[in-house]
Amino acid sequence: MAITIEQIKMLREETGAGVMDCRSALEKSNGNLEKAMEYLREKGLATAIKRADREASEGVVELYSHGNGRVGVMVEVNCETDFVARSEAFRAFAHEIALQIAAGAPTYTRPEEIPAEVLEQEREKSRKHALEEGKPEAEAERIVEVRLQKFLEEVCLLRQLYIRDEDMTVEKLLLQNIAAIGENIIIRRFVRWELGEQTTG
Repeated sequence: MAITIEQIKMLREETGAGVMDCRSALEKSNGNLEKAMEYLREKGLATAIKRADREASEGVVELYSHGNGRVGVMVEVNCETDFVARSEAFRAFAHEIALQIAAGAPTYTRPEEIPAEVLEQEREKSRKHALEEGKPEAEAERIVEVRLQKFLEEVCLLRQLYIRDEDMTVEKLLLQNIAAIGENIIIRRFVRWELGEQTTG
């Protein structure tokens, strides 16, 4: 099947992929635009995962204030080059992450950052709760794992559902931006303050 310039142009506008990639995706999907978009998304995510171990020391510290100054967020987002750090797409992504932190109030960026004792406390709390509900031991263990996953989705930024699209996690949003921007991107660290909250430590 012959691929038209219009099809390539439409796919480029939708995905931001290069002309040759769009042509190849359309050929592989027999001109089906939806399938071509899915193919490019999967290819982009695979490429993003490969980029994940590259050095990222440039970037931006994004500041965001929400609700007339009731919530403040500071987040450091890194990329590989100064050129990308200054780009509109990268800065828009950093801003989206600051908004997510303001709305989602995560405690950690990724699951690996959670101290073992915090996970163990959460596990014990869930186990105790399940047993108090009269669940058998085997079922209680399954419930503990489900509740632990739910806990991770609440407290870990990358596991949270993206506030603008609840069909995707923040981690998937990150991978999509790595694929689209073409560099490794790392959400390095963040701080979130809320007016009147008690700080610990």
